[in-house]
Amino acid sequence: MATHRTAMGKQVDMNALRSKNEKTRAVGNVKNLNARGDTIDAHGRVIKSVTSKVNDGYSKTVGNRSAQVTKRTSPAQKIQPDKPKIDLVELTPEELELEESLEDDLEIEKIKEAETKAKKK
Repeated sequence: MATHRTAMGKQVDMNALRSKNEKTRAVGNVKNLNARGDTIDAHGRVIKSVTSKVNDGYSKTVGNRSAQVTKRTSPAQKIQPDKPKIDLVELTPEELELEESLEDDLEIEKIKEAETKAKKK
């Protein structure tokens, strides 16, 4: 906002006035708020900030979890999951056969890769 001129001709900077009084208890029909919009107690201490109110309201209206606000204390690290350990007792005979053929296929692929590297040299 820009500066405004009163009826008496004085200049009033609304931004400076707002920032100067943002911790002051607001006057109106809504109790326990300061001029900024924070919920305050009887002594003027902030109980819930206006930004947390906005974030809560936003997360309630948005159904997508990726759009919800989260606090991150450290950067996310990519964790490579270990190969899941398969308990062979729980597998059916068909699944056991597939597991064996998969291992064979992997060995064949490694041999083919080694052969192609040898041919290129």
